[in-house]
Amino acid sequence: MEFIKTPGWLDWYVGPSKPHFQLPPGSVDAHCHVFGPGNQFPYAPERKYTPCDASKDRLFALRDHLGFDKNVIVQATCHGSDNRALVDALRTSHNKARGVATVNRNVTDAELHDMHAAGVRGTRFNFVRRLADFTPRGVLLEIANRIAPLGWHVVVYFEAADLPELYDFFTALPTTVVVDHMGRPDVRKPVDGPEFALFLKMMREHSNIWSKVSCPERLSVTGPKALNGEIGLDGCTYRDVAPFARHLVETFPDRVLWGTDWPHPNLKDHMPDDGLLVDFIAQIATTPELQRKLLVDNPTGLYWSDDVT
Repeated sequence: MEFIKTPGWLDWYVGPSKPHFQLPPGSVDAHCHVFGPGNQFPYAPERKYTPCDASKDRLFALRDHLGFDKNVIVQATCHGSDNRALVDALRTSHNKARGVATVNRNVTDAELHDMHAAGVRGTRFNFVRRLADFTPRGVLLEIANRIAPLGWHVVVYFEAADLPELYDFFTALPTTVVVDHMGRPDVRKPVDGPEFALFLKMMREHSNIWSKVSCPERLSVTGPKALNGEIGLDGCTYRDVAPFARHLVETFPDRVLWGTDWPHPNLKDHMPDDGLLVDFIAQIATTPELQRKLLVDNPTGLYWSDDVT
């Protein structure tokens, strides 16, 4: 079966640079994807976009090139609740990958346990309407209660303007809740403004809520530019996003994660160099202790707790 990529969307960056930032040993890319290949793992008929194929082999090669030890692979909406591509990647990763699946209320207990054995440790709820159809919150709460005994967490993806409407639902979930990409703040607004303050309040008052400080390429208005207007070789890129991420890393050092978001689906303006994205980490985690928490301790504890003795 042939699938045609959504017009205007870019493929991943070919030939990513080698990062200047030295990742600590055991670092985890805690947010990335596998797509297809479509002729092996077809995309969902109900999808709202068709990505480029992005195989597990390419993902694992990028992991090694950038210097990561492990991956957390997140199911994206183009595969719907068909998690076969994700599970296949986990089972062939030699314990170097964990997963976040998408499940619906019809999933059986046997299927949940099978995914757990493969390495799935969470499920994702998507509230970005342009990417996924709305699922009633009662159904999502039912799913959250079913996955809680497995020790799984819930990953939520939403946009900052929608947080007031979603706040009570998120804070009532019975699991750890991991927010994708800082809740997509509008970085044109101040870090200490009321919009981002609501997100900080949610994290401050609910110790089960974590945040990924990822995807500056999605949030930035200025783009990947250093002060001289060029793409920086020192990691000084996406400067308008850095203050938001740095604030979260310094305020909640034990509840933050970072990931590349490879292969960066639904980008039209520019495709980031994954090596420069790794260099961005030095701007938001400015000490070796914060870097180790962000890249090693936090993701290892959340996703590989079975292996921690």
